[in-house]
Amino acid sequence: MSEDNQMWKQVSLVVDGAKAEEVSDILFYLGSVAVTYEDAKDDPILEPLPGEQKMWPTTIVTGLFTQGFDTAPVISYLQHLYGDQYPIAEHDLEDKDWVRAWMDNFKPIKCGSKLWICPSWSEIPDPQAVNVMLDPGLAFGTGTHPTTFLCLGFLDSLPDLHQTNVLDYGCGSGILAIAALKLGAPEAYGVDIDPQALIASRDNAERNHVADRLKLVDGSNASSLPACPIVVANILAGPLAQLEPHLAALCQSGGKLALSGILETQADEVIAAYQQDFVIDGTKTMEGWVLITATRK
Repeated sequence: MSEDNQMWKQVSLVVDGAKAEEVSDILFYLGSVAVTYEDAKDDPILEPLPGEQKMWPTTIVTGLFTQGFDTAPVISYLQHLYGDQYPIAEHDLEDKDWVRAWMDNFKPIKCGSKLWICPSWSEIPDPQAVNVMLDPGLAFGTGTHPTTFLCLGFLDSLPDLHQTNVLDYGCGSGILAIAALKLGAPEAYGVDIDPQALIASRDNAERNHVADRLKLVDGSNASSLPACPIVVANILAGPLAQLEPHLAALCQSGGKLALSGILETQADEVIAAYQQDFVIDGTKTMEGWVLITATRK
């Protein structure tokens, strides 16, 4: 292998065609930078109607992950979610052109009324808006996935963020904490158990000139953090349910909580876990994913 080439990883599942888009969304959420579909059994597809996306009855869904990405938790989560229902395979892919293709497909995104997420290599569409310049690196969080987009919209909608510190639990690329700071939060805390996430968050905070107001904390030390009036957590439904006592302790009385990374079918389970300490304010749904907002009792 030449020094110019990178060894990418692919995780593939053989699924029912009706489940292909759901699996694609999950792969993107878990950190995939691209997803492809293939026919698993050489089945024909009739011409789809306008706006219709048909899948083969049995479809191979493949997620592409960057060099150095740890795919073990991805495979573990997929096995937890689907059991033995869908075969899972992992293999390497050597192709230096994937980086350019990914960069070309990552475009500026408007989230809410005044917030834009812009890749660090692109032009700013609206210089007068609140612009977050982002390079996700090896960490999850570009704003393109519905779970992140919903959280960004939540932060953009807060009227008094300029008076409020924010805690981002599972910060990934730092996108939510940095967006909160750019929207006016005095300080933000970013918590993650992945060292690559803390590196990406620090780099992105420096790129956005807010590193002096972002405090990054390894997840194993999160219990030492002060309670904050705004807490956001974009993780996964299972860990979110288990983290309820911890996140309740990190959210001030009367404070706001936003939870994301939850499929529609998982929302009731997460709501039930949080009702003991929070009043559920409502939910928002986007492409099968749910944002739950709540107020600390």
